[in-house]
Amino acid sequence: MTDVPSFDTIKFEVADHVATITLNRPDRLNSMPPAMADDIRTALDYLPVLGARALLITGEGRGFCSGADLAGDRSGSAVGGGANSRKALRNHYNPMLLALANLDIPVVTAVNGPAAGVGCSFGLSGDFTIAGKSAYFLQAFVNIGLVPDGGSSWLLPRLIGLPRATQMMMLGEKIGAEQAADWGLIYKCVEDADLMTEAKALAARLANGPTLALGTMRKVLRDGLSQSYSDTLDAEAKGQFIAGNSADAMEGIMAFQQKRKTEFKGK
Repeated sequence: MTDVPSFDTIKFEVADHVATITLNRPDRLNSMPPAMADDIRTALDYLPVLGARALLITGEGRGFCSGADLAGDRSGSAVGGGANSRKALRNHYNPMLLALANLDIPVVTAVNGPAAGVGCSFGLSGDFTIAGKSAYFLQAFVNIGLVPDGGSSWLLPRLIGLPRATQMMMLGEKIGAEQAADWGLIYKCVEDADLMTEAKALAARLANGPTLALGTMRKVLRDGLSQSYSDTLDAEAKGQFIAGNSADAMEGIMAFQQKRKTEFKGK
């Protein structure tokens, strides 16, 4: 059996087919240095061998992620000149975000407190983003003379439309969790005290679902944002072929015929 690795900047565990990544720099509101992005990316590589069928991401302490670590070693941080910024994004943050986007299991993000800068993009990268009422989302880049990164220029217009995405990016104002839910930026806003209970319940529900079908949905949905209608129809047909040959699909049909609860195994 593969052991769960330990990391310097995150907590990582897998239980009952749910993997949990907790950003673990609470003294700095979980600001994300390149090393944290690398730790997350490495943890993602372990998900298949550890049998994870859903991923839950949250932050330790009072915040989800306050953005890139502006006080780190400038030789490897995301600031300290345009060359360093570009290098950090290309070598650390972007590969992590691409790995997250390409997972074949569903992702839930539980946003507690600030989600700013790259932390905003990261918090919105789940299939389901649940936020506590005290949480907020902030595209902070304009406030320090930078441009959005972390994929937010692609993500935000697709989530909330161009006018609101422009508002977030160019005005650099906080969007509270309740407003984010009203906009459709996130899945749900809940009481702070209920955040982890709700997020864990959702992750468990997804982990007990038909994993191959959910992973295929995830890919077809995301690919469909940038391809034609006919290409999406073809992708659905290919996805149906994959899911239709799964043991879970057979279980689903049998459970329906026998009028009983399904027991999906993720196969």
